[in-house]
Amino acid sequence: MSAGFALITALNSTLLPHRAWGAIAVWAYAGAFVVAALQLTGHLLTRRRATSRLAALFGNGSRATVTWIVWAAAALVPVVVQAIQRADGRTDRAQEEVMVVEHMGERLLNTGTPYLSRETIAALPDTGRLMGYSPYQPGMSIFGLPRALFGDVWWTDARIWFALSTALILIAAVLLLRSARSFPTVRALQAVTVLPICALTLATGGDDIPVLAFCLLALALAATDRYGWAGVAVGAAAACKLFALPVVAVLAVLAMAVARGSRLLPGAIGLPILVLVPPFQVSQDGFVENVIRFPLGHGLVTSPAQSPFPGYLIAQNVPNGRYLTLGLLAAVAVVITVRMLWWPPRTAATASLICGWGLLAAILLMPTTRFGYLLYPIAFLFWAAALRPAHRNHTATSGPLDDTALYRL
Repeated sequence: MSAGFALITALNSTLLPHRAWGAIAVWAYAGAFVVAALQLTGHLLTRRRATSRLAALFGNGSRATVTWIVWAAAALVPVVVQAIQRADGRTDRAQEEVMVVEHMGERLLNTGTPYLSRETIAALPDTGRLMGYSPYQPGMSIFGLPRALFGDVWWTDARIWFALSTALILIAAVLLLRSARSFPTVRALQAVTVLPICALTLATGGDDIPVLAFCLLALALAATDRYGWAGVAVGAAAACKLFALPVVAVLAVLAMAVARGSRLLPGAIGLPILVLVPPFQVSQDGFVENVIRFPLGHGLVTSPAQSPFPGYLIAQNVPNGRYLTLGLLAAVAVVITVRMLWWPPRTAATASLICGWGLLAAILLMPTTRFGYLLYPIAFLFWAAALRPAHRNHTATSGPLDDTALYRL
C-alpha cells in the first residue's frame, strides 16, 4: 500500500515536492515489501523449525532494523536530495512551511522576534501576505537559524534539522522503552517513521515531525517515571507549536494523578512561556496576529489548511457553520476534560490513548485543518501499545511498594 501511495503521488500529485518525494520513496517501499515478504516466509519457517538463527533473522529485531533502513530511504534520502536540489536553484523542492520557518529564524536573529506585525503584513503585496505569517510558536524559529547564520547551502535547509532532531529524539525514546525489538515498539516506530503520511511530511515540510517526536519522548519518559524530563520534552514541543498543548494538558493530569505534578509542570509550562519573552518584548501584537488570529481565520489572508474533513465541510456548507464546528470542538473538549478529571489517567499508555482519540476528534472537527495532521493521532494510538510493557518493566524492577507508592502508580 505504501509503495502504491508513493507511486500515485509521484505521478499525480499537484504539489511538485510531493511528486519528487514519491519518485524516490516508491523504490524504498517496494524494497521493503520484498523484505517483508521474505520475513513473513521466514517467520512461518521458524514456527516449524524454531532455531535461534532463524528467529534472529526473521524476528522483531530484524523488523526494527528494516524499519530504520526504510525510514532512511523513504524520508531521509528525499530530504537530502530535495535540499541539495533547492540549494542548486530549484524553487519547487520545498513546501511553504520550510521557508516560513527559515524566515522566522532570520527575523529572530535580526529583530528579536520571528513575527511580522499586522501592519507590516498588510503592507506586503497581496501575493506575499500568506508567506508573511508565521503560525508557530517562537521555538520553531530555532530550526531556521542555520540558514540565517550560514546562508543558502543544502545543510542549512530547515528539513535537515527537522530530520536530525527527530532521529535523535526517537532513538532516545526507543532506548528508554527498553523493548526496542518488541512487536508493539516496532509497530509504533513504523507508524512514526515509515508510514507515508509521516515520511512525506518530513521530506517536503517537516515541521510537525520533531514536535510529534518530542511528545512521544515525553510519554516514554513518563512511562519510566522521569517526569521532570518528560516536562522538558513536552514543553519543548509546545514551545514549537500550539498543537502540543493538548498533550501538555493530558500529561499534566497524569502527573498530578500519580503525585508527580511538581516535577513535570515547571518544564511543561515554563518552556512555552519562556520562549515568548523575546517576541513579547519586541511586539506582543505580532505574536497574537500570527499564532492566534491567523489560525482562527481572522488574519489578513485565509489559511490554505483546508482538507475535506467534517469540520471543514460544515464550516463551508452550513449557515454559521464555523460557529457550529467551534461548538462541537468545545463539546469534545468538555467531554475529554470531564473524563480525565473523573477517571484521571494513571499510566502513560492511557495518556497516549487519550491524546490519540482526542486529537483525532479535534482534527476531524476543526474548520481549517490539514490531512497531514492525522500523523499525530495515528502515532499516539500506536505508541500506547509500546508504552505498556515499559511501564510494567519499570514497576516490576522498582522494588517493593508501600501504600503511597501504589497511589502514585
